[in-house]
Amino acid sequence: MHNSSSMESLKDKILNCQKCDLYKTRKNPIFGEGNYCAPIFIIGEAPGREEDLVGRPFIGKSGQLLDKILEACNFNRTDHVFISNIVRCRPPENRVPTPREAEVCMPYLMEQIELVNPKILVFLGATALKYMAGADHRITKERGTWLEINGRLAMPVYHPAALLRDPSLKRDTWDDFKKIFYKYRELVNPEHQSQYITIG
Repeated sequence: MHNSSSMESLKDKILNCQKCDLYKTRKNPIFGEGNYCAPIFIIGEAPGREEDLVGRPFIGKSGQLLDKILEACNFNRTDHVFISNIVRCRPPENRVPTPREAEVCMPYLMEQIELVNPKILVFLGATALKYMAGADHRITKERGTWLEINGRLAMPVYHPAALLRDPSLKRDTWDDFKKIFYKYRELVNPEHQSQYITIG
């Protein structure tokens, strides 16, 4: 039985966290969203303006694009994925989190990953890759390749915000998500299908 009470106590800690100065400017910290025993765990960088206002991850333009990509793989936030971030509070002006902000916030993420216990990790963009895999990793070189991180399979992909800035990255990203789809079939549910992806 999954320990949802552990997730709820972690949620309480995150929502009341004051470990770095971001708490002074945030409206809502972001706990994360999705299935507490999701087979796929998606990690972004930090909340943006919309997320900060509402308290949910990936609900702005980037999040809407992410949901479309997931939907094309026949995945959704209710059943297949849990979505979280490297840091929980919006950095002012949507700047990249500082190493110090990431350092104090990362233990929350690591605890979430342990509790959810996913088969597949997905790193959205350079910041997620850097803090999960190490500073020497580069998203442009490693997107679309499987890494092993703390005994789990991980796939770095471009952040949806990058696709909005440069639509030419969409094709590569779709190829990467197809790999995630096939790995999900291999590790979780061999019957999983999507009308957009050919099997075999």
